[in-house]
Amino acid sequence: MNPGHTITVTPTDVHVVVRVGGETIAETDHPVLLDETGLPTRYYLPRADVRMDLLRPTSFKTECPFKGQASYWTLELGGEVHDGIVWSYETPIPAAAGVTGLLCFYDDRVDLTVGDE
Repeated sequence: MNPGHTITVTPTDVHVVVRVGGETIAETDHPVLLDETGLPTRYYLPRADVRMDLLRPTSFKTECPFKGQASYWTLELGGEVHDGIVWSYETPIPAAAGVTGLLCFYDDRVDLTVGDE
């Protein structure tokens, strides 16, 4: 592990809304923020606050030395398929345990509103 690389996991009560094509896909007041060296803040959301009926798991996985293995889901909405738009660490390494099972959307592929933005 790179000694200069860090991750910080912080539960918060900021309001987060995720929209795709104008439709709300997720909305929560209980996100977990993950700050990682060199990357933008990521917002991990409880599944109970995500439209899981619109998501289907993929077989795609990636490995991060700072968080563990990520699993991905595809969003199907209005006849469009958004492949691998969301990910989760189902069994992360101990340093990232605070995001276990939470979902994170690629913020460049959705409309992400945080707080009063």
